[in-house]
Amino acid sequence: MSAPNAMLERPMPSLSHPADQLTGLLSGESQVRRNEPLAKRTTLRVGGPADLYVEPASEADLTVVLGFCGRRDIPFFVLGRGSNLLVRDGGFRGMVVCLAHPHFSRVEAAGECLRCGAGAKLKIVAVEARRQGLGGLEFLEGIPGSIGGALRMNAGAMGGTIFDVVQSVRLMDFKGIARELPLGGITVEYRGCETLKSHIALEAVLKGRPDAREAIEQRMNAFSQKRWASQPAAPSAGCLFKNPPGIPAGRLIDEMGLKGFRVGGAVVSAEHANFIVNDGTATARDVLELIDTIKARARAERGIELRAEVEIIGVD
Repeated sequence: MSAPNAMLERPMPSLSHPADQLTGLLSGESQVRRNEPLAKRTTLRVGGPADLYVEPASEADLTVVLGFCGRRDIPFFVLGRGSNLLVRDGGFRGMVVCLAHPHFSRVEAAGECLRCGAGAKLKIVAVEARRQGLGGLEFLEGIPGSIGGALRMNAGAMGGTIFDVVQSVRLMDFKGIARELPLGGITVEYRGCETLKSHIALEAVLKGRPDAREAIEQRMNAFSQKRWASQPAAPSAGCLFKNPPGIPAGRLIDEMGLKGFRVGGAVVSAEHANFIVNDGTATARDVLELIDTIKARARAERGIELRAEVEIIGVD
């Protein structure tokens, strides 16, 4: 998931049917929609609509989309599977771009590597690695996201992060120019990737190691059992806060006695305190108020400044 551009919160310019204009510039396989609900496209299941929503069918169409936004000063946001995202109730004033077309979701084996499109689900990547007898990618199976989003957030689980296994990334800048960078040319940080704040991930080459399929299967099953024993099944955006120095965020929130604390339909999970779950009635405002409450308690009681791991976009 790429970062929104610098014009994120500016109102969308008044255009004469921009969706129709853009549709006329793209290939027939691309999709363009107006007022697309975003709640259904996030794992937290909250948030308002996007003014425009587009699924480009190729890199060429993506280049056209970026040029369209640039010429008309339209803010844009690149959406993955919405697993680390909170959309405000007013929705997103601009264009949401999603690389969900099959062109961006391919997973192809090449020796000890997998070349994976930005739209490929991490679970699919892990399963293909197992089929190819490539170990070291098992931890991806339990992350509910896509390759592009995982790269943007430097996603991790079970002691591993995606950039531990990245060999190179093909990306596109906001002017539509694509290139491939080796791992050493990408700036990575804890739960973030500075390079992908100004570029869109198109695909990545992940490197595994030869291993027996049975051994890979055993590790995947063990990871799955551990995850379901410690994480909620209710709708959430995954871990909400980055771990501060010295203590995991979940343990900190638990020690402050906040498990089960709620604002409206947003609740601190009883299974893992670093998850806020939606009981089916939550609004984005509920979640944001609960986030602010947790941060204020951590600051007042422990002198710790919690930082959100989840990305927050849109308007109230």
